[in-house]
Amino acid sequence: MRLLKRLPASFWGIIRFSQRFQSNGRPTAPLGSRILLDPDKVFDHNMWDHMQWSQEEEERAKDKARENSLVRIQPELQDKYESEASQYWNEFYKTHRNNFFKDRNWLFLEFPEILPEEARVHCMEVDTRIREDNCCCENNPAIKMSSAHNVGSCSDCSAATPPSVKQSGDEFPGSDATYRILEVGCGAGNSVIPILRATCNIPRVFLYCCDFASEAVELVKSHPFFDPSRCLAFVHDVSDDASPYPFPDQSLDIILIIFVLASLHPDRIQGTVNRLARLLKPGGMILFRDYGRYDLSQLRFKKGACLSENFYLRKNGTRVYFFTKDEIHNLFSSAGLIEVQNEMDQRLQVNRKKKMKMYRVWIQSKFQKPLPMSQSKQESCSM
Repeated sequence: MRLLKRLPASFWGIIRFSQRFQSNGRPTAPLGSRILLDPDKVFDHNMWDHMQWSQEEEERAKDKARENSLVRIQPELQDKYESEASQYWNEFYKTHRNNFFKDRNWLFLEFPEILPEEARVHCMEVDTRIREDNCCCENNPAIKMSSAHNVGSCSDCSAATPPSVKQSGDEFPGSDATYRILEVGCGAGNSVIPILRATCNIPRVFLYCCDFASEAVELVKSHPFFDPSRCLAFVHDVSDDASPYPFPDQSLDIILIIFVLASLHPDRIQGTVNRLARLLKPGGMILFRDYGRYDLSQLRFKKGACLSENFYLRKNGTRVYFFTKDEIHNLFSSAGLIEVQNEMDQRLQVNRKKKMKMYRVWIQSKFQKPLPMSQSKQESCSM
């Protein structure tokens, strides 16, 4: 008993945190745990998790989507928005470079696999401090997450000299790393920077990040915490299969795709997923999150903004597609990956001042590249 009393408080926090996860690393109650049990208390919080639509609500959403897709944008204009897509995204980042983007610290709770094992313990400790301070931010992945807490931004991390990954001879950037992460569609770095912070004291981790928009990549590179010895940021069109990556196939442990595939033309999504799957090591994993069918943002479109079925043009010239779980399963399974998680995240977002209710729908998934048969047999025997 005396020994137990000497253990630091953070140890017990790690135990409580780890109990949220099953042996396979998935949260036992994924995608949030704020459940609305009393309808009279719906306006007590800004967001409620795991909301089930009534049949009437679902039919109303379908009717609205059908209505806003009756008028389609002319083919010649569709070609323009396809060929000039990077220009519209560049304008987007020029406009919003100083606001709108908040660190996605929820990544480490929903996607613990994104970090090597030794880095996950640190994130557990940070999460514990946040919870014990009674400062739980609303978990809103629509880039509205509060940046009050920066995972990994403790004094130990900021004061330390980050371990760099050596470059040797003609090898590719990060070739000497033992753990490699790629974020596709990095935007302004609201996933990149938290990952760099969380791994700042973990050796031999290298992060790649790319975006279609050169303005976004420049925003990442200009961030004070960006470290070119541990991260390579580059402009890249993921839908262009002929455009090479600065690393070989089967070299990545993790690929992060957050609100990215929805911006591609639906005809180019499968080819993009196939190419990304080839980049993974055997056993590597794709972590995915994007817009789900009948999300609030889909239902808000007016007539004349529809490009094709469930594919829309925003006022700023960027585009967005809305997925179903089955579509996501088929996309990644067709690329030879195994489903680990594929969840529809349905939430009720409320405006307490205006007494408004708004349904949000996202798809969150994890898909893994199979191990070679021989290695898979060895691991099952060792268990």
